[in-house]
Amino acid sequence: MALASAADGQNARVFHGEVSDSQCALNVHSLTRSHQEMLKSKSMGGTSNTCSVYCIEHLGGYLVLSVGNDVYRLDRSDLVHGYEGERVAVTGSLDSKLKQIHVLKIDLDNGH
Repeated sequence: MALASAADGQNARVFHGEVSDSQCALNVHSLTRSHQEMLKSKSMGGTSNTCSVYCIEHLGGYLVLSVGNDVYRLDRSDLVHGYEGERVAVTGSLDSKLKQIHVLKIDLDNGH
């Protein structure tokens, strides 16, 4: 286990994007890969945060990081929960086959 952690830390980089839910980010119920349609209807809350939380809790979505047109699954919901709908800087290592980021650290992104 210690070896895996050391390897993850060596391959870590910073990803900048918005924490979202897989439902909106992957166009399951959104045409724009965003919360735009749901926010207009207010059917899943009035903010990006409430929309993401609703979709994860009620529609089986999971936490993702949207980086432009790319969407990456985030593996540490315990670290990421609370950042839904926020622009963040995620430090972690990317598993490109799974399109998943192993999250080591997350902070609000004030610079992007």
